[in-house]
Amino acid sequence: MIANFACNFVYVGYFVFRLRCRLVDRRVRVVTHKPGESPREREPGREALNVSIKSSTHKAIFTASVLSVATAAHAQWTVTNLHPTGLQRSDAGTVDGAQQAGYVQVGGFVNRASLWSGTAASWIDLNPANATESSVSGMSDGRQCGYADIGGVRRASLWSGTAASWFDLHPQGATHSGASAISGQQQTGVAIVGGVQRASLWTGTAASWVDLHPQGAAWSFANAVHGGQQGGNALVGGVRRASLWSGSAASWTDLNPLGSSDSSVTAMSDGRQVGWAFFGSSYRPGLWTGTASSWIDLTPSGASGGFAHGVSNGQQVGYVGGADGVQRASLWSGTAASWVDLSSFLPAGFTSSIASGISSDGVNTYIVGSGFNSISGRYEALLWSQPVPAPGAAMLMGVGGLIAARRRRHEVRLNP
Repeated sequence: MIANFACNFVYVGYFVFRLRCRLVDRRVRVVTHKPGESPREREPGREALNVSIKSSTHKAIFTASVLSVATAAHAQWTVTNLHPTGLQRSDAGTVDGAQQAGYVQVGGFVNRASLWSGTAASWIDLNPANATESSVSGMSDGRQCGYADIGGVRRASLWSGTAASWFDLHPQGATHSGASAISGQQQTGVAIVGGVQRASLWTGTAASWVDLHPQGAAWSFANAVHGGQQGGNALVGGVRRASLWSGSAASWTDLNPLGSSDSSVTAMSDGRQVGWAFFGSSYRPGLWTGTASSWIDLTPSGASGGFAHGVSNGQQVGYVGGADGVQRASLWSGTAASWVDLSSFLPAGFTSSIASGISSDGVNTYIVGSGFNSISGRYEALLWSQPVPAPGAAMLMGVGGLIAARRRRHEVRLNP
């Protein structure tokens, strides 16, 4: 789903997670959501993104043919609508090889943890028998993590592909908890303990819970995990700071880029972290390699904002703002110039989209997310797929794309 979530961690009425991209006020965190909204962590200021683009010859829409230098990613992507028949809403937030996971909404805007295998018909309802609602936020090696609401308590959760496989990760003494990412034997997320939101790490059981909360932080949140490291954010010195851990609170590393007043890591893989940082008047998608100084701004030339949500094999996904204020699912290959507009491959009727995760099984590259279908009037889970190119194909396509990209010059501004 696109841009209608709150992300400040004040418990009002009832507790809500997720756990990766949420709409956030930069000063106050909130975790409530309105009926019809997803419990996913959304970025700050998403609805405020409104980028306009002017060409030297005419107004142009924000498309890959104009702003991106092509790599293999510029080849045609096949888009599959994963939305199950008869449901109100769906969102695929994570992908591992040929499987996708997230949530669907049933009657009364109730979220149900969901799993797909490449088609809408493959949908599996993972909602535990005793849960009022649930959602999946991360997936790896056939296991899914997220939360389930049982008895009015949000509980960090693990699954292995079926509702009956549900396993409770909720730490003793926590008020609420939720898992956001999984890699190998580790899961990350958050637990509210003593009234404080605390970045959390598990290794498959509730008893394995490790408190990652940095000393001096007002609150913290772990969104990502890979290779024994964890990523997320912590509010330190009045600034939310992109954060990196190596298994303990004492290992906390501040990744907040110089000049940024707000930042977060949302995903990580193979020593790279992606997320966003706020500079001046806009949120910008970015990439790190373990230090604050390694920050790379992925905002395409001529654009004024966006967010990165997923990373795998040197590629990153997220979304950027369009000339009409609409979000467009996006793909990068490590630089701003490599930007590809994934929304250009969507069927007619989709007016807004985001990309949330990326993965490859060696044969195909898979990207998941969601988009607003103006024909059906709802947000629907989406899957982009593309064969992994043969060696050398990327270079040939890149040359052609660069020539095309240089044919026009654009001026971009952020509307007030």
